[in-house]
Amino acid sequence: MQELIAPSELDYRSETYKDAFSRINAIVVEGEQEAYDNYLSLGQLLPDKKDDLVRLSKMEMRHKKGFQACAKNLEVTADMEFAAKFFSQLHQNFQDAAAQDKVVTCLLIQSLIIECFAIAAYHIFIPVADDFSRKITEGVVKDEYTHLNFGEVWLKEHFEESKAELEEANAQNLPIVWKMLNEVEKDAEVMAMPKDALVEDFMIQYGDALSNIGFTTREIMRLSAYGLRAV
Repeated sequence: MQELIAPSELDYRSETYKDAFSRINAIVVEGEQEAYDNYLSLGQLLPDKKDDLVRLSKMEMRHKKGFQACAKNLEVTADMEFAAKFFSQLHQNFQDAAAQDKVVTCLLIQSLIIECFAIAAYHIFIPVADDFSRKITEGVVKDEYTHLNFGEVWLKEHFEESKAELEEANAQNLPIVWKMLNEVEKDAEVMAMPKDALVEDFMIQYGDALSNIGFTTREIMRLSAYGLRAV
């Protein structure tokens, strides 16, 4: 493992940094696009919540445009082909669940896993970001908590009938997060975002979300352990 770069040593205009940024930024942009599409799909599955979900989707599109501006500011072309592959498994799992009207699985993938993944990445990025990207990301993080909250509230209200499906969806999708983190480990290190910090922040966010929904500490430990399984 290469030695981590101190934030004070980052050269945001270097080719090395911009190369890593092209993939990390693309992931963020693609993640916001996935969220936009997913919330619109959820609006079809939850017609009584459609207005709320459309509002959330519009927020995600604003985030996407903000992160595209971050790349433009550093004169970086985002590697969107890489990002599409990066999200392909979660994307397919969401599509499959939506086609089967599995609302609980869709909410776990989007409102818990993707949102917690995004919040963790933004938390670790903000202290080491360039000034322009930092301002954009700080604004986005505040919004993401409202998105996470939507899934938590719905799943808490339907916890007993959702619990079995949540556990199944967790077992299927949490290991994918570890695979995703491994894929970006080197690029994240170049940007002074150590993988262990990303993992720690994600698990805190995800564990808190599971707790808010209704899982016990022991159950959360068991569910979290699925992340260590190979995909």
